[in-house]
Amino acid sequence: MSLAVRNQIDVSVSLAGDAIAAVEILPRVRPPLGRLFAGKPAVSLLDVLPRIFSLCAAAHQVAFLSAIEAARDENISLTTRQHRIVMVVAERLAELLRGLFVGHFALDTTSAAAIRALMEGVSALLSSAEPSCGQVRREAIARVGIALTALGVTNEDGAPALGNPLALSVAALEEDALNPTPMQHSFLSVADDRGVIERLVDDAGFCRCPDLEGRIPETGAWARQMMRDQLTLGRSGPAERLKARIAEIVRLHAWLRHDAHVETAEDGIIESYRLGPGRGAAAIECARGRLYHAVELDRQGQLLRFEFLAPTEWNFHARGPLVRSLQGVVLVAKPQARGAVRAMVGSFDPCVGFTLNFREIGDA
Repeated sequence: MSLAVRNQIDVSVSLAGDAIAAVEILPRVRPPLGRLFAGKPAVSLLDVLPRIFSLCAAAHQVAFLSAIEAARDENISLTTRQHRIVMVVAERLAELLRGLFVGHFALDTTSAAAIRALMEGVSALLSSAEPSCGQVRREAIARVGIALTALGVTNEDGAPALGNPLALSVAALEEDALNPTPMQHSFLSVADDRGVIERLVDDAGFCRCPDLEGRIPETGAWARQMMRDQLTLGRSGPAERLKARIAEIVRLHAWLRHDAHVETAEDGIIESYRLGPGRGAAAIECARGRLYHAVELDRQGQLLRFEFLAPTEWNFHARGPLVRSLQGVVLVAKPQARGAVRAMVGSFDPCVGFTLNFREIGDA
């Protein structure tokens, strides 16, 4: 059995003078899990998921389990739900922090000790999600908090302490190298679950190129912040998305620190849907946005069908949020503009690597 896939997104930006005339996206090729595991026991896929999805592995496992349970019309205990929410939140925190390590602290040798402590704390947190590891988890959360403070990540509004590498990154991203055109924003939420799931189970091509009656919403940390805080739409560049990431890191850490009660968890973080005998689906709010799984089982509990839809398919859709954010943008400071475009692409945080290519097409 081979799971070899094209695990990369290619973004091509066409420039006409000082403006972006077109943005083309060649998506990744998704692993054909439904075909590969059709006819096999559902549990056979559970242990494979972390090897296929190295990022957000816990979210995929919880989504798959929740969809299976919905298909079987099974109820889970409050303790199990609590455990799964902690798993998803801890992993989301780790994934959001990973983006800070890679994108904004990679060359900062002065913060090496704090980064090492933070990574060790996050690793301990991820391995302590079991209910029996409460004390270990509390100690790991405390270590993460100390390291975040050392790195200047304490402010709930996403503004890092002045003078630290993150503050310098935010300031650099706020420079007006790009002049975007006004655009309408749309965000993926729990209210969209039924519509997404119906299309996911009825249309085999939907998972590769999703839309909701022509609407292709954004999902992820910035989208969550906009919906949660009901903020007025203003700037929506990489600086705003970085600040939303920082604010969410602080908020998730605070929730874990205060005993992580189910009652205070965010709405819609784990939702499951029974679609009929042997058919179920689930939606999980993970680091990059809303993740969907849908399954169909035969009477022996073997997989007849398995579909999944990751957040990246929305954000990196050919007519999606990234394309809309770049289309028509004027390059104000041209020497820095290509770096600003790369920062915009990176701020949408795809779950796979990406390439970015520019080509000049002349004035059109």
